[in-house]
Amino acid sequence: MHKVIRQMSQLRLQAPQGAALLRSAESSSTAISPVSPPALQSKSLHTAASAGMLCAKWNKHNYGPRKWLEYNKTVHPPQETDEEPRKAYVCHMRSNIKYSPDKMWYIAAFVRGMSVDEALKQLNFVLKKGATDVKETILEAQQMAVERHNVEYKSNLWIAESFVGKGRVFKGVRRHARGRFGKVEYKHCHYFVRLEEGEPPQHYYQEPQTPEQQYESWMEQMRSRKIINSL
Repeated sequence: MHKVIRQMSQLRLQAPQGAALLRSAESSSTAISPVSPPALQSKSLHTAASAGMLCAKWNKHNYGPRKWLEYNKTVHPPQETDEEPRKAYVCHMRSNIKYSPDKMWYIAAFVRGMSVDEALKQLNFVLKKGATDVKETILEAQQMAVERHNVEYKSNLWIAESFVGKGRVFKGVRRHARGRFGKVEYKHCHYFVRLEEGEPPQHYYQEPQTPEQQYESWMEQMRSRKIINSL
């Protein structure tokens, strides 16, 4: 107890001396500014004002997908007079949608190969959260095609490509009973679409085969089999 009292008395004696030193430094005419104590240097502290800078430092290389939109800047060589006119196209995307990429894949595959009007009509009846983002992205791409890519009729477009990419995944913790916890993943996705001018093809995927054609392809596959490690 006596040691504590002695230390407190020493601190009281040192306090006036420190204040006198600060007053003498302020009253001096030199250009040297008084050094602020470490507690007042806000640069070394993690405050709310510097939180944005720290986040920018951590995510400075995470710009999201940027390569898809570069296809809109492609400059094609001039065509000959006897060549078939090149079809106009426009690439568009929406990044970091708060939706699972596995669930968004079904919607992206559903509208692939449809005309724009038919896809927008069908998406009105899809009772999924991601259908709204897909519909808005297609509408934005349709507007871009008319305003920036010299497409005469906005209904003369079809969905040539429609696919999904994985976005940011934020991991969290969900508390359970008896001190247990579980992991939670908040997934995001990127949606990419490419509209092309003209009428959609009759069969976007492989053309359906007749039973006779299916039999012939199966027989050809069976005859072409080989025994492994044989002559």
